[in-house]
Amino acid sequence: MMHYDAIIIGGGPGGSSAATYLSRAGKRVLALEKEIFPRFHIGESLLPYNHRIFRELGLLPALKQAGFIPKYGAQFILGSGTKATKFVFRDGRYTREPEAVQVDRATFDHILMKHARASGAEIREGWTVSKFSNEPGGVVIEARSGSNPVEQFRAKFLIDASGRGNVTGNQEGLRIIHPRLKKLAVFGHFRGVKMDEGDRFGDTIVIRLENKWFWVIPITRERTSVGCVMNQEEFANAKLPPAEIFERIWRTSEALCERMKNAKLDGPMHTTSDFSYYNRRLVGERLLRVGDAAGFMDPIFSSGVYLAMFSGKLAAEAVAQSLDANDDGRARLKKYERRVRAAMKFYWELVEKFYTKPFMEIFLEPREKFNIVPTVNAVLAGELEGGWALRWRLRLFYWIVKAQGYFPLVPRVKFD
Repeated sequence: MMHYDAIIIGGGPGGSSAATYLSRAGKRVLALEKEIFPRFHIGESLLPYNHRIFRELGLLPALKQAGFIPKYGAQFILGSGTKATKFVFRDGRYTREPEAVQVDRATFDHILMKHARASGAEIREGWTVSKFSNEPGGVVIEARSGSNPVEQFRAKFLIDASGRGNVTGNQEGLRIIHPRLKKLAVFGHFRGVKMDEGDRFGDTIVIRLENKWFWVIPITRERTSVGCVMNQEEFANAKLPPAEIFERIWRTSEALCERMKNAKLDGPMHTTSDFSYYNRRLVGERLLRVGDAAGFMDPIFSSGVYLAMFSGKLAAEAVAQSLDANDDGRARLKKYERRVRAAMKFYWELVEKFYTKPFMEIFLEPREKFNIVPTVNAVLAGELEGGWALRWRLRLFYWIVKAQGYFPLVPRVKFD
């Protein structure tokens, strides 16, 4: 049985980030990834605050060389095209990072994995982890490569970055699905989608219909990711091929018709269940869960990659400090859980509000009062720990949204 300081399940953004941080701290790290990179993955839009982690990891030169599309803001548009609001990250009073990038996830994730390997982590691709167990002073996992016999690996700590595969959470029965956000995403890559000119070319565009929404995200100058998040029940009841359902829906939106009129599908259409969930516990004995293995939420605000890398960094710090102290890290793991849980709740509440009509009515009629607009701007950029100055303004924004449900503080809207 091979012994390590830390074993990481998964080689995506969260797992690769944790592997790089730990390797640079001089720890012996093994990361097991079930797929062979590069591989297709959805989630092309990043947040500006990812740049802080990129700088710490020394990734900016490689990302610049990859030629990813710069992202300076985001746009939210009614399906009818009658109302819209646009955010520019550098205009946010509380936003400390002014830009992000739009990425091809196959390329982006592979860059992160190669960087972790170059930093000293042992990374094995094509390995599937089947179970874990605790033993005195460490954790044991069972894994196999292809059809080869199962092997065991031992480490002092285990980081689960297995994404929605949720390896350890499922083994312990911890997953709790959000009762009202049982969604499904239908998406594909297209050529010929109409995008804005200049700095706004790289904006993430969200088009809101009554009970569903579309994303429009440029991956390159020629290719654009376009997807629809809808209720899974509606998709099942349609009893039509995904491509036909997708086209029927976008043709009901004037805003989408304008952008998609010359679009041609470049590759297959994809579907994925989009159930928002969280695990009741984010840590266990010598175990930490990061990214989607801690919890997954609707991707409306593009927070997935940032939360994965943010939690991967915090997990690596907790493990490195515990290894240096030669203890089980119980207090550090509890602190890790509090910080990651708070970050998840931060976005979880925002996602829940997004699906209400009063939220969209206020969101699409911004008013320069009490610096609420800069606060929302900062949140959209990934500002999770902006302190009381940001949090009371966000709470005031939610109170205004609640009031809009009873009294029309701004005009009512029609989505489609």
